[in-house]
Amino acid sequence: MDKGKASRGKSWTKCSGCAIMGINLCTLGVLLSLSLSSQAQNITSDSYFYGQSPPVYPSPEGTGSGNWASAYVKAKEFVGKLTQEEKVNLTAGVSVSNGCSGNIAAIERLDFPGFCVSDAGNGLRGTDYVSSWPSGIHVGASWNRDLAKQRGAHMGAEFRRKGVNLLLGPVVGPLGRISEGGRNWEGFSDDPYLTGALVYDTIRGVQSSGVGTSTKHYIGNEQETNRNPGENAQGEYTEAVSSNIDDKTMHELYLWPFQDAVLAGSASIMCSYQRINNSYGCQNSKTLNGLLKTELGFQGYVVTDWGAQHAGIAAANAGLDMIMPDTTMWGDNLTIAIKNGTMEASRLDDMATRIIATWYQLNQDSGIPHPGIGMPSDITAPHQKVVGKSADSKDVLLQGAVEGHVLVKNTNSALPLKSPSLISVFGYDAQGPDYLEVAISYPSGSPAFINNTLYVGGGSGANSAAYVDAPIDAIQRQAYEDNTSVMWDFSSQDPDVDATSDACLVFVNDFSTEGEDRPGLTDDYSDTLITNVASKCSNTMVIMHNAGIRVVDDWIENENITAVIFAHLPGQDTGRALVDILYGRANPSGRLPHTVAKKASDYGAILSPDEPEGKYWLFPQSDFSEGQFIDYRAFDEKDIEPRFEFGYGLSYTKFSYSGLHVQKATNVPTTQYPPKAKIVEGGNPHLWDDLVTVKATIKNTGSVDGYEVAQLYVGIPNGPVRQLRGFEKVSVDSGKSATVSFALTRRDLSSWDVEAQQWALQSGEYKIFVGSSSRNLPLNDQFTL
Repeated sequence: MDKGKASRGKSWTKCSGCAIMGINLCTLGVLLSLSLSSQAQNITSDSYFYGQSPPVYPSPEGTGSGNWASAYVKAKEFVGKLTQEEKVNLTAGVSVSNGCSGNIAAIERLDFPGFCVSDAGNGLRGTDYVSSWPSGIHVGASWNRDLAKQRGAHMGAEFRRKGVNLLLGPVVGPLGRISEGGRNWEGFSDDPYLTGALVYDTIRGVQSSGVGTSTKHYIGNEQETNRNPGENAQGEYTEAVSSNIDDKTMHELYLWPFQDAVLAGSASIMCSYQRINNSYGCQNSKTLNGLLKTELGFQGYVVTDWGAQHAGIAAANAGLDMIMPDTTMWGDNLTIAIKNGTMEASRLDDMATRIIATWYQLNQDSGIPHPGIGMPSDITAPHQKVVGKSADSKDVLLQGAVEGHVLVKNTNSALPLKSPSLISVFGYDAQGPDYLEVAISYPSGSPAFINNTLYVGGGSGANSAAYVDAPIDAIQRQAYEDNTSVMWDFSSQDPDVDATSDACLVFVNDFSTEGEDRPGLTDDYSDTLITNVASKCSNTMVIMHNAGIRVVDDWIENENITAVIFAHLPGQDTGRALVDILYGRANPSGRLPHTVAKKASDYGAILSPDEPEGKYWLFPQSDFSEGQFIDYRAFDEKDIEPRFEFGYGLSYTKFSYSGLHVQKATNVPTTQYPPKAKIVEGGNPHLWDDLVTVKATIKNTGSVDGYEVAQLYVGIPNGPVRQLRGFEKVSVDSGKSATVSFALTRRDLSSWDVEAQQWALQSGEYKIFVGSSSRNLPLNDQFTL
């Protein structure tokens, strides 16, 4: 922790003035507290943690490297015209009467209109005339880079039309370390490589529309429990949880997708609420100055999560550039600090320059709508109609919804359906909401989203829908075309079933939201509903809209359950996309972005969030002692058989793999460490040198055209058994073949050397695996370095 800059560290107890047997209760409480403290050696001051996060100063100035050069020239000229007060005003949000999540004030004399920044990475929240896009987990399940980029471009265009300069997303933290994590659904995957690939293309897509991204939450933000400081049940002040991460794990897991985000040119990085190695994320000089701005060469600006500032000048010196939504800690204090020497004037100039550089980099100095023009503070009051959505987004919305569905069971080709005479539909998740507003609310209880199909999660990552095409709506449209009868019961847990039903579809969901971690990976109500229907129907199909990992072993082997689909969070076209799959107009191509265990306990100590305990009662600690062994890495390391492995998913056709070919490059050096070079966005440019090419042939041996997701895993010497290092989603017609090619970069093949503080190639045998999931890898080879 940066000494004197890390946290408030206060604690207090509430005492009564009453007395018992002549002893004041307050005194008694203090004596008891001292007794307990001596037994548990409770930590009561943050000074105990000083030095756990190494100090890195000063904050590096943006260099304007690469394609940022022109933007930085313009930004420095602009900032040179500003008064000190105007520079300060650029660095903190202001209250404006609009519906934006945050605003930066205008500087009218220089024709700077200010910024509007808004939630979030899955579409605009809290406004009208916009779309509900497939959520991060759904994009992850699609394993489709091109589709991620298209989604980003169309979604970014909606933000732009509504006058939003900065999209508060995408999410790569949490990475999914905690299986019950409340915000895992906002991110793409539990794997850093898959997450990094999809965030890269998402950012390129969004920013191609002229809207910036604020990739979040940096870094180690893996649980909602105790993410903020506050008062505990005993009336004591507690700090936020500390994510304690060693250097090797930080680089090989949690920093990995942020590096891809920086490489993609993300305009902003949002720092997180919790502490990292006991220094708050928005004033952690090691992660901000050291990792992000020095090692990765980040050229944009760092903005707080809302209300995540815990220090004033210390945070600025540690690398924080902007505070949201507003602040009382900066303002005149920055000016005073510069005058008394506790902050360099050049730090303020750099903060302002980084912010304005993004404005120029995204060409927001011309042609963009006025900030917040389509974001009314109250849509029920008269306001200008600004339509964000566009008809040319329909195909991307629908295809994105389709490709995130993962078929995990299909006994005797029960799917696709073929003009059934009678379909019976059960479950609370089949129907649309009773009302549709721009703000999503959910009732208490379990399951949380009962009587409402789940198409997006809750909290700041939620989005606003133009409409919701619920499953029952789409099923009835199809029934009209097929002359099928449909019966339903959405409310009963033990419904009656027509014995002549050709298929019984059971719809359940698993909700998740910001602000709280999930209570578990199953719910008894839904599992009982499924088994009750299956006991009465020999062709029961389960469709589950799940905002995270969902354990299914209470019923998955029931012989009457013939098909199961993890439908994730498809957005507003949820019903239409599902029916396209159910009836075979779309061949399911989604693959799991995480591992589904047989039982929750298989996830081990990182199933649930860490809680305050022992001597760290006032300073909650979360030790990432498992290192990089999360999700499939942990299952491989511990030899645990999953129910459905990472990367798994069924299709209506079959694929075979052959012709594996591994070729080492001959025109690039394979020294242990990358050649020295000037740091650019993403770090040392030689990390992206292609060292090895892997090719394989995929043949569609079935009778239906379809997509296959070919996956490449590498066993790096002295590392996990295998790690994802490549994937290609290819369309292969029935009876035809396609060649997939994977380029392995220096970074892909390296491990982090803690002593050298560099990525290092390992001497020894590298193993290559290619197949359709992390445990179905028919092709293998090796090479040595």
